[in-house]
Amino acid sequence: MAVEEKWKANLEKVAFMKQFPGLLGNWEALQGKTIEAVIALRGKQGAAAIIFNDGTFTIAPPMMTEPYEITETLTVARTHLERTHQTAYAEYDRLVKRDQEALKSARIEKIVGAIRNNLEQIPELKERLKALVKEWK
Repeated sequence: MAVEEKWKANLEKVAFMKQFPGLLGNWEALQGKTIEAVIALRGKQGAAAIIFNDGTFTIAPPMMTEPYEITETLTVARTHLERTHQTAYAEYDRLVKRDQEALKSARIEKIVGAIRNNLEQIPELKERLKALVKEWK
């Protein structure tokens, strides 16, 4: 019985904590708020309690540094950030273009390499390639 009571007590505590007054549950609720304090949490590396000056708060996971998350952030927040970080966005745009060009070159090399590696084993490949080139002219 003690184990069951402990389990019930924990469930009740967790349910209350999730409904704690001032706990913000979505990102939209943070808009326009002023941060009063950021307090690192010991339980999870990089997590923090963010306290706002109106008594509301939220808990943030570690700062996301995955490239796809940063890419999306820089894209969706560009209208908000570019006026402050024009030079950084110019460099970012240059690097994005360079990355796209490098990807294109890598794909070309991979395709040409595959063709070269298969020409001897698949003689009809040469004729198919010639036909494709004529088709695109």
